[in-house]
Amino acid sequence: MVREILVGWISQADDLRCVSSYGNAKTAVAGLPQDKPQVVLVDINLPDHNGIHCVCQLKALMPKTQFLMLTVYEDANHIFDALAAGASGYLLKRTPREELLAAIKQVNEGGSPMTSYVARKVVQAFQRPATEKTPDHVLSQREWEVLKLLARGLAYKQIADSLGITISTVNTYIMRIYEKLHVRSRGEAVARYATFPGEERGGRRLRSPRTAEAAD
Repeated sequence: MVREILVGWISQADDLRCVSSYGNAKTAVAGLPQDKPQVVLVDINLPDHNGIHCVCQLKALMPKTQFLMLTVYEDANHIFDALAAGASGYLLKRTPREELLAAIKQVNEGGSPMTSYVARKVVQAFQRPATEKTPDHVLSQREWEVLKLLARGLAYKQIADSLGITISTVNTYIMRIYEKLHVRSRGEAVARYATFPGEERGGRRLRSPRTAEAAD
């Protein structure tokens, strides 16, 4: 029902056109690359798959397409996970019609539309006290590499292929990263990464080679 309403809103707009709509992630991943839309609205709670994972898959297939989340979830974990996966904007389903249509145009023009509540969550993540910006335990070189690829929006399999390791090993590194940075999700880890000084992001603040090798 919500999807039909959205199709109606977009179709009735003078300067927008709805090229397609899908009720689940599987058909969307199969069909959207052929539809070649400029903007895709995505819900997180899809029947067959997590919408955030769907965005991650589609972004790899459609790098020039802008993805705009439209969902009921307003917690920090979902927000940052969606942005880390490749979404350019994040709106709640209670967004009024005119604001939603304006957001579609805005994200297509290079903007990142968010509701005020979501924007505040993002701002708060980057305003942690300076004492929180440096992890208590410096990551090993390999952990920094995994975190860097996470921040680029790569899926676990892509990270594994890039580093020549298994997905299971990637999961192990990510668990270590979460523990050391005191975070609980990919989005929070990426947000912490963005607050680190440049030399940390570059991977120069590392443990001794012997410790790093043992951690690998």
